[in-house]
Amino acid sequence: MKEVKILLTGAAGRMGRAVTELAAKESGASIVCAVDVTPMQGTFPCYAGINEVPDDCGADVIVDFSHHTAVEGILRFSERTGIPAVICTTGHTADEIKLMEKSSEKIAIFRSGNMSLGINLLMALTEKAAAVLNGFDIEIIEKHHNQKLDAPSGTAIMLADSAEKGRGGKAVLVYDRHMRRERRKESEIGMHSVRGGTIVGEHEVIFAGHDEVVTLAHSAQSREVFAKGALSAAAFMKGKTSGLYNMKDVIDSLIGE
Repeated sequence: MKEVKILLTGAAGRMGRAVTELAAKESGASIVCAVDVTPMQGTFPCYAGINEVPDDCGADVIVDFSHHTAVEGILRFSERTGIPAVICTTGHTADEIKLMEKSSEKIAIFRSGNMSLGINLLMALTEKAAAVLNGFDIEIIEKHHNQKLDAPSGTAIMLADSAEKGRGGKAVLVYDRHMRRERRKESEIGMHSVRGGTIVGEHEVIFAGHDEVVTLAHSAQSREVFAKGALSAAAFMKGKTSGLYNMKDVIDSLIGE
């Protein structure tokens, strides 16, 4: 990994701590400053808000694992300083997504609902399976720990987007059926969320056809897989010009090395 200095937002959260721990072990990656409402003791300064971070903080890239509502302030800081931003949070509103797209015209912005290499491969397989398994019903089940706020997960939505793309954009997402008294339509993609215990992240895409079922699945055993993806994205984004990037760009760059 090439040398990259990181401004980490959401540093005191689960993923923030995982990124900090992995950066301490990885050669090249280092946290130069952080942002979190919870005070932190460490080898780098931690600020209560992004607006308190000095413009000359020394960071090459911002890595965001805070909360989707913080994105506007992060984008303003990124535009002002010219520092690329890696947005790893999920649950963004349509307006927040538009803000990222608008900012990408001025600065390099990376956005992904999941930082795992395996998940991004699952997305590609889901798109291909949806195209090949014509007439199969598609259901997506995602499972996460009981502290996760958004549902369905950003990853489940990404998988649904992949399936819809494979079907030629003809799918309709259905999040809840308990109030519906009608047969399932062929165009539906069912979305189901489970919240419990300390589940790191499990995603399953079910293709149910006549007398056969094909299941694609991914299970994360620790948060380190996402932290490693975030550090890879940060190294990739260092020095990037304006544009909107995602994990596929990172994977393509790794394949080319």
